[in-house]
Amino acid sequence: MEAPKLLMLILCALFIGKTLGDGVTPQEAKELRDEVREMFYHAFNGYMDHAFPRDELRPLSCGGEDTLGGYALTLIDSLDTLALLGDRERFTSSVEWIGKNLQFDINKTVSIFETTIRVLGGLISAHLIASDYNTGMRIPTYDNELLHLAEDLARRMLPAFDTPTGIPFGSVNLLHGVDENESKITSTAGGGTLTLEFGVLSRLTNDPIFEQVAKNAVRGLWARRSKINLVGAHIDVFSGDWTQKDAGIGTSIDSFYEYLLKAYLLFGDEEYLFIFQEAYKAAMHYLFNDPWYVEVNMNSAALVWPLFNSLQAFWPGLQVLAGDIEPAIRTHAAFFSVWRRYGFTPEGFNLATLTVQQGQKSYPLRPELIESTYWLYKATRDPRYLDAGRDMLASLQYGARCTCGYCHISDVEFHKQEDHMESFFLAETVKYLWLLFDLAAGPDNLVENGPYKYIFSTEGHLLPATPQISLVREHCSYFGAYCRNSNLILKTHTPESAETNSSHSQTQPADSSSLSHSSYQSSPPITGLIKGLCPGLTHGQRFGISLTAPVDPSSEDENSSQRETTEVQSHSVVLISDPNSEISLSSPHNDHDNDPVRAPQEKSPSSKESR
Repeated sequence: MEAPKLLMLILCALFIGKTLGDGVTPQEAKELRDEVREMFYHAFNGYMDHAFPRDELRPLSCGGEDTLGGYALTLIDSLDTLALLGDRERFTSSVEWIGKNLQFDINKTVSIFETTIRVLGGLISAHLIASDYNTGMRIPTYDNELLHLAEDLARRMLPAFDTPTGIPFGSVNLLHGVDENESKITSTAGGGTLTLEFGVLSRLTNDPIFEQVAKNAVRGLWARRSKINLVGAHIDVFSGDWTQKDAGIGTSIDSFYEYLLKAYLLFGDEEYLFIFQEAYKAAMHYLFNDPWYVEVNMNSAALVWPLFNSLQAFWPGLQVLAGDIEPAIRTHAAFFSVWRRYGFTPEGFNLATLTVQQGQKSYPLRPELIESTYWLYKATRDPRYLDAGRDMLASLQYGARCTCGYCHISDVEFHKQEDHMESFFLAETVKYLWLLFDLAAGPDNLVENGPYKYIFSTEGHLLPATPQISLVREHCSYFGAYCRNSNLILKTHTPESAETNSSHSQTQPADSSSLSHSSYQSSPPITGLIKGLCPGLTHGQRFGISLTAPVDPSSEDENSSQRETTEVQSHSVVLISDPNSEISLSSPHNDHDNDPVRAPQEKSPSSKESR
């Protein structure tokens, strides 16, 4: 054997042996999980001690700053992480404080996108945890305060959707509606990343307006796609003209793709699945330069930027949900190589020069690469992802940890710290790290062992696939919840939003009825939300694993107790519990065997528009 080849074999053997020898053991996974928990409380306590109730912590100077609306943003964003960690005391006290002190009748102009994913999503997720015995974190004194706040907030954002295209303005004043001089330009992610939060709110309040406006925003964007099924980065919400025609999977577009798939997984709406399949197919054809992704002109597909930007790092995790594992593995490896090179991922890395892009040298504690690491480990159980998680944790501990929390890195080449800590560090970055190591240690948490399967919003908030949320159009029947049975004494829930708001807000926002009829297309109303008891159901039916088929009243037998019940299969909303199993995303009503999208079981997580 030639000497160079022999030397290469020896080096490979040594490398493989070191990799296996240094792998994360279950005991080390527990220690790493505990280290992440301590990381969370270092930052959370720093915020509560030095910044609360301001929006965010200044971790170097140990102060606070208002960055979004001045309403305890970091606390709201951290609620479901507290619940996930099993911190009943802090979760309870935080929910109670917010319920008593938070209000949105303030003269503040806020981002529709950021307010939706951080505040609205945080309130809804915490409400669903605090109000449900099955989560193990129910608060006995809780009386839907967070849901009322979420509804009030969403109504204050509705004027932003009153545009000819249905695509909302980027910002809205919570007291006065859209400012007179508000820009008509918004990002694709800004208009297309509202469906989960607004859709869940419609199901919880039985008011379809929230779901309608969010869905019509997606329709407005998709209707203006190019002939090759690509969308640009920025659009005029009045004319519908694209003002930036760069197509990519990162900045200003990323979560548009994410919410198409997740909206289908959570709601079972096949329109979202169809759009996702078309959009994903185009992205993989025109943007994928294996293993990297580039930006191209949305019309001609001509290369615009050979650039990796850090927001692209969510993509492998999304591919896990879509069942496209092989390219996800290759892309994650490429992205992680950038992290290994600098200790963090810069905002931009030039693929032509293989250097950090000028003006994009910072790392603002982003979660996306950690998120994809979690999902790939969940799908494959490959120990390389635990090793990657350990490396990322070490980088954060030694490079970003500072006096009262964790600092932005302003320059990844020199690891210079900046006095800022975004709320998403506690909502996402720490959460995905903790879930990764807890999964390896033998999971004991709400997501892995709870009664529901969860979709993660783009801010990492937990949205459960309960029958009330996911299966409402199919009249899912389970004890003490929502069912259709004419022989029961039932109470019909009709929208009483104005009455509800009047008791929880001193100042009424703009009425949703002021929306012009031309600004959105009507979706089928949510029906069948009838509160009642459905006795005699199985455990599976109670938790939405199987459904009771709706019965035509005209053919209903007089003796309902003797009527046969037909069970039908729900759409697939299940977490990856077996790395080797895959579940088709196809609808029970249509054959999608030829579709390129298949999913192992459930998920996960800004455009974080341009965070």
